Amino acid sequence: MPPSRDPQLDPTAQPGATPYALDRRRFVGYVLGGATLVAAADLVLVDVPRAAAQVPTGPQPAELYDLNDMLTDAARPTANLITVTINKDGTASFALPRAEVGQGITTSTAMLIAEELDLPVGKVRVSLAPARPELLFNQLTGGSNTTISTYTPIRVAAAVARAALLDAAAIVLGDTVANLTAKGGVVTAPGGGSVSYGELATRAARSGPSTREVQLKAQGDFAVVGRPTNRVDALAAVTGRKDFTTDLQVPGALPTMVCRAPTLNGTPVRVRNRRDVLRMLGVTHVVIVSTGVAVRARTFGQCIDAVRALDVVWKEGPVAGESDETILAELRAAQLPMPQLPDTPLSKTVSGDFTFFFRSNSAMDTNSAIADVRADRATIWSGLKSPIVAQQRIAERLGMAPDQVKVNVVTSGGSFGRRLFFDGALEAAEISQKMGKPVKLMWHRADDARVGRTHPMGTCRVQAQVVGQEVVAFNQSLTCVETDYRHGLGEIITSAAADLPAGVGNLGFAETIFALTQEVPYDFGVVTQTLVETDDRFNTGSMRNIYSPDVRVASELVVDKLAATMGLDPYQFRRKFQRNPRLLAVLDTVAQAGEWGRAMAPGTAQGIAIHKEYKGVSACLVEIDTRPATTGRRIRDAVTGPRVTRVTFAIDVGLAINPRGLEAQMQGGINDGIALALTSSLHLRDGHFLEASWDNYFYTRQWNTPPDVRVIVMPSQETSPGGAGEAGVAASFAAVACAYARATGTMPTEFPINHRTLSFKPKSYVPPIPQSPRNGLRHTY
Repeated sequence: MPPSRDPQLDPTAQPGATPYALDRRRFVGYVLGGATLVAAADLVLVDVPRAAAQVPTGPQPAELYDLNDMLTDAARPTANLITVTINKDGTASFALPRAEVGQGITTSTAMLIAEELDLPVGKVRVSLAPARPELLFNQLTGGSNTTISTYTPIRVAAAVARAALLDAAAIVLGDTVANLTAKGGVVTAPGGGSVSYGELATRAARSGPSTREVQLKAQGDFAVVGRPTNRVDALAAVTGRKDFTTDLQVPGALPTMVCRAPTLNGTPVRVRNRRDVLRMLGVTHVVIVSTGVAVRARTFGQCIDAVRALDVVWKEGPVAGESDETILAELRAAQLPMPQLPDTPLSKTVSGDFTFFFRSNSAMDTNSAIADVRADRATIWSGLKSPIVAQQRIAERLGMAPDQVKVNVVTSGGSFGRRLFFDGALEAAEISQKMGKPVKLMWHRADDARVGRTHPMGTCRVQAQVVGQEVVAFNQSLTCVETDYRHGLGEIITSAAADLPAGVGNLGFAETIFALTQEVPYDFGVVTQTLVETDDRFNTGSMRNIYSPDVRVASELVVDKLAATMGLDPYQFRRKFQRNPRLLAVLDTVAQAGEWGRAMAPGTAQGIAIHKEYKGVSACLVEIDTRPATTGRRIRDAVTGPRVTRVTFAIDVGLAINPRGLEAQMQGGINDGIALALTSSLHLRDGHFLEASWDNYFYTRQWNTPPDVRVIVMPSQETSPGGAGEAGVAASFAAVACAYARATGTMPTEFPINHRTLSFKPKSYVPPIPQSPRNGLRHTY
């Protein structure tokens, strides 16, 4: 199949639209009414050319219009509702309608504003906007879309503010705008007179809105964007001054926890010893709620003691009695038949069949929320990536109108797709209403692992047809437990649509997202990729990179088999069949920098993989050690096994706003990929997951982190940013799997590779959480 013609890569292709017409720098914006200067973008008025992709063969959907295009287009109509404010102290402030969960978007956003305003980054204050229902489809944090969709609106709003400041400065300084220079928050005239942004903030304000045309900075004039920059919140984070939900001090909001059923999604029938628990030290309230039995006390330690003391009669959950094996059998039964391809001396079939077990979406910052519900209003604080639909669903649960519920978005310590849902906030609101008191709800780590959102179990089959030295067909089918998209596009309309009956609602979202994210980046003739989802009884979510890690691992392992079938080196095979110049560049970069093909000791090997998604491309080369001295090493309370010893990762994400932040994102994605390949999974037994905390959910630890990691941020010809939040996972996961296959001589077919070995003694289910440790000093080094 000839390569498709990407307008950004092929000069002979017709130009197509990029998000917000990024090939143009002239935009119209507003100066809004207010006491100080407030400026906004208006992108609806910009003439955006229609996409006109013309390719000689039928490309895959994601090559023409991907998930980021959909999310960006959805956000476009309300882009003019986000504003940059200039304050009297000379700072700029901006309420970002997205969630900061550690990915660094408050820093990159501050950089964009600083760039257009000619203001130091340190003078830009970026906060997180509360739920704003008027931002329809424009307050959802997901799909690595934040920077893509906000890149131009934020810049336009800042540029409008700068222009208004210059107009006001021209009057103050008695000169023309063309003669003035703005730098560092000060406007200077040729004669040496100057005036600060703070002094101009009131003068530049307007009593009502007015429109103006602005021209954005050319990329060649950037002084902030593209330069490695430390995070604006780094100092607060490392000194413990950064506030997360449970750090907030809301009057009257006491610690609250929930006693949960011994089977997944079981429900309480009655409490046998409620009065006894109420007499325990510090306990103020014990109430039955839809998800369990809630306890409020003076301290979280007292909550834990009370939860452990509760004697509850439970109704079993919908997956009672189920296990990994029964769910796997269900998935096998739901698989689509693969095409029957000939296997002759001239035509050979190469295939693979892979299983991916449940994985946890738990973040370091557990699911938590503060709720203060009164008779006529409610206020919520939580880390939320879809706060509008959270507000709407909470209002439904409380029997209130949405405008009676205020939802505040708080910085979170990690998400990985987990915080697209608002389970903790909804639960806290219900508890507060039933108790009649403010509550500070914290999920125990056992809650996060056992009833929190998981990445669905799935199987992925690949079948390729080889004729001579060519691949003429490539078929791939992913079958998995349902991925829950009932958050919709962040508001109640699409949320309700996703909740329609099976075959109409959530499945439609799943099929759309699969089609808009998955590509086979090789010239493999006729390519088919299909998705089947079954079983909606589990709490699932879009774990970091959604379908791509599993799909890419299965593909890249079969790519190595195809290379072996043709007698080609895995790297050279990928060079021959890739069909994107940017992919070729990152592939060649990691091969050279990572010394592909160097001599390796027996039991060690290299693996290489590529990935294309969210308008970016990546390649990863790893080295792994599977020798007994490594796999058998003993570390207290640890799972060791094979160790990745070296990683070389190259990423072309388009315009990198903050290369330092991008590098950090890739480092996290690399550790995610290692965990998914080697150690991280949930074990389902008798209707519940066995894992109950980080001590038995084996994410990549320090002793399994590669001692040699190099991330290369590629120079890019792209003038707009691509998605970075998830870009590090898929290629890393696949490269580790390929390296393991080459080191051991056996292609792995189940992930993580250690899933069949239970490396810990499960904690109890009744009581549902373990006792708080009292011997912490014995576990320090």
